[in-house]
Parts: sequence; C-alpha cells; structure tokens
Amino acid sequence: MTSTEVPHGPGSLAAAPLLPDGFTELFQDHYATVGGLRTHYLTGGDGPPLLVLGGWPQNWYQWRFVLPELAERFSVVVVDPRGVNLTDKPVGGYDSGTLATDLVELMRALGHERFALVSHDVGTWTGYALAADHPEVLERAVFSEAIVPGLSESPPLLADRRTSDFLWHFNFNRALGVNERLVTGREDVYFGHQFATKAATPTSIPPHAVQVYVAALRDPEALRASFDYYRAIDSIIEQNLVRRERKLTLPILTVAGSESVGEGMAAEIGAVATDVTSVVLQGAGHYVPEEDPVGMLDAMRPFLAEYRS
Repeated sequence: MTSTEVPHGPGSLAAAPLLPDGFTELFQDHYATVGGLRTHYLTGGDGPPLLVLGGWPQNWYQWRFVLPELAERFSVVVVDPRGVNLTDKPVGGYDSGTLATDLVELMRALGHERFALVSHDVGTWTGYALAADHPEVLERAVFSEAIVPGLSESPPLLADRRTSDFLWHFNFNRALGVNERLVTGREDVYFGHQFATKAATPTSIPPHAVQVYVAALRDPEALRASFDYYRAIDSIIEQNLVRRERKLTLPILTVAGSESVGEGMAAEIGAVATDVTSVVLQGAGHYVPEEDPVGMLDAMRPFLAEYRS
C-alpha cells in the first residue's frame, strides 16, 4: 500500500543537489509497502507506464538527466529496489528472481499491469529476470551497460589488465564479512574509485553526484545490501541457465558505452533474445545515463515511440 509519508533527508528528492531545471515540478517521491517491503520510488509524467531501474552503486539520482524527457511521454516510475538508498534492506532476497517479483508486485500496486522498462547495470540483471519470468507484464525493454551472470562467459581469475580493472569488484563484493570491514569509513575511497575508473574519464561523474551515492552507502545496512547483490551471483547464474533455455521474444534495445561494455552488450543479449537493436555510444564509459544522456535519449526515443503508439 502507498504511504502518505513524504521522503526527506539524504537520498530523497528534496535533498538532491543540482537537479535539472523544473525537475521537482515534474517528479515526486513516495513510499509504498508491498509484500512487507517498503520501497522508495519517484513518479512523474503521463502516458503509458515506464519502469526505470538503476545500477550499482547508484540510486534514482543517476537518471536525473533523462527523466524529464521521458516524463513528457510516459508515466515514469523510478525505483530504488530492495537494499538501495531509502528502500528497506532485508537480509536476503537479492537474487534477480526475487527482485523481479518485487517490482512486478510494486507496479501492480500502483495500477500498472503492463509496462516497459529502462534498466542499467545490476538493474539489467533484474530486468532480464523480469522479462523471462514475467513475460505477461513487460512490453519492451532497454538494457544498458551490464554483464549479466549466467549469460556471459566468466573471464579467468587472472585476466588481462583491462578486464581485471573493469571486473575486479565482482569478486571483492562477493566476499563474506571482510569487505564491509575494509570499506566502512573508506566509502569515498572505494566507491569513488569505481566512478573514477569505470567512467570514460576520472571526472565524468562530478564530485557532487559521487557524494550522493557515497552518502547513501555510509549506512551499514545499505553497504551490506550493495554487496549482497553480488553475493547472490551463484543463485543468479543457476536461475539464468534455466531462463536462457527459452529466448526472449519482446523487443529489446541494448545501450552501451564504447569505453566500457561496448559491442559485448549486443552479443550477450543477442544470444538470449530474438528481437534486439543495439547502440554503442562513442566516448561514453559505464555510466551512460550520466555520461551521455543526450545519446541515450536519442537511442531510446524511436524504440520507446513504438511502445507509446
């Protein structure tokens, strides 16, 4: 059920710095409790429903540059999923199947039986599960900048330098116990390094945005939950090995940065789906909604126009 409580403080819309002009007139943030999970989300716009789901180690704020245009055409729901930002952080339930069910139940509670999806990074892990497990609800999907466990071949432990630098956090985040102890009190070092090295340049994600994400992760439960997404990888692989036996048939757009996943995104999703269009944004790194929002909107506009029609 939706709540009349107005989110406030760090992580809320009211506390977000340097939003685009008019953003707070277009969007409001809310809480809804569904299946015992209290979820923080933003809504704005009018039209067919569109679910927007972000990645690690970010939250709704990563979409600030693309949301105003999307709200011109769609009823946008931007979710902080289980464990993220102001949403509840239970112990368990971070496999992609459970996360997908969370979102289907939330959207139904908001009155949306069918919808389209825009996702990024670990949000695409959940997006793939949503498309495979709940084909009756998803009209079409945008998957951006993700390496989905169980779809791509795992690189060797001692991979080449570029692969190691790009993916080393997977195994670090999967560790039990020690990673919280190493990162607590040094959140700005660990997460700041992620943004500095996985974007196209060390300054592509500005300091004020990095601090929005780091501030949310100073909460010990949020830090633990952020690692739990990766600790669930064994379960996600098992689930995806079953899911990939039946190819997705809904229309999918993949978007990647040339300085990050690049053409690998098209190959990964193309192996498990029959109707895939792919765009690589030249010069962009991993954080495409922030690094190249214009390019991402240009890619999404014709793809989502077919859903709107």
